Amino acid sequence: MKQNKSLHRPSPGYLVFRTFNALFMVTLTLVIMIPILKIVIDSFDEKASETVFRIIPETFTLDAYKLIISRPAMFRPLMISFITTVSGTLVAMTVTSLYAYGLAQKNLPGRKFLLGIALVTMVFRAGMIPLFLVVRNLGLMNSLLAVILVHAMDAYYLLLLKNFFEGIPVSIFDAAEIDGCTPMQTFIRVVLPLSKPGLAAIGLFYTVFYWNQFFDYILYIQTKPHLHNFQVFLRSLVIETDTQGFEGFSFATQSLKNAAITVSIIPVLILYPFVQGYFVKGINLGAVKG
Repeated sequence: MKQNKSLHRPSPGYLVFRTFNALFMVTLTLVIMIPILKIVIDSFDEKASETVFRIIPETFTLDAYKLIISRPAMFRPLMISFITTVSGTLVAMTVTSLYAYGLAQKNLPGRKFLLGIALVTMVFRAGMIPLFLVVRNLGLMNSLLAVILVHAMDAYYLLLLKNFFEGIPVSIFDAAEIDGCTPMQTFIRVVLPLSKPGLAAIGLFYTVFYWNQFFDYILYIQTKPHLHNFQVFLRSLVIETDTQGFEGFSFATQSLKNAAITVSIIPVLILYPFVQGYFVKGINLGAVKG
């Protein structure tokens, strides 16, 4: 009896595609990971060099990390980065989610006008000089509030959250209203718990933005350098090779630079796995209407 050919057996073309795809992804991963591995490994190497790649540090040391924690000149900017990132993300998420929730209400007076104001900012931006003048006239110069409030809302993230909120069934809002919830109670007790994927995705965007921000500190905080964040210090250390005050240590300057870079990427690496499960779902539900 002739044996039937399995319908689930992959074709030769499919096997070639899978093999090529696997090799391509492995190559791409190595291209991304090798520079990161070099930075991390060199941060523990007393004899780190820009031109030499070692899998294992030649002379293992933690002096660079101890220096970052023990020296106020480096530890203070690190704490400022954490404070402004957490505060900025909370402020931005509050403003964006409340604005998006208002725009999601079909019976909101002036809804189209308020939506148009947000859309205009996606196409036309005032630029650095008008924004600087606004910050100066509001008396926010040389204050961390300038760095936090200038980017308190992004129109693109606003639209994502608005579409996400509009995807919640109207019957849920009606049920909350019947139970006696005010609009704010509905927002806090009903909308926010149902919007965790969208909030996690947008929150990650804001967190990464505030954490990596450095130019606003240079622009708005000019006479109080002690309020600069860790990224400004890192820029000074890596680009301008500003090593004043760090002489006399046994490790190479390259080790300190790599340790500072490693510290700057650790928070994002820690945060991403916790929100990764919500990330794709949040973006898809916020961007695609069905």
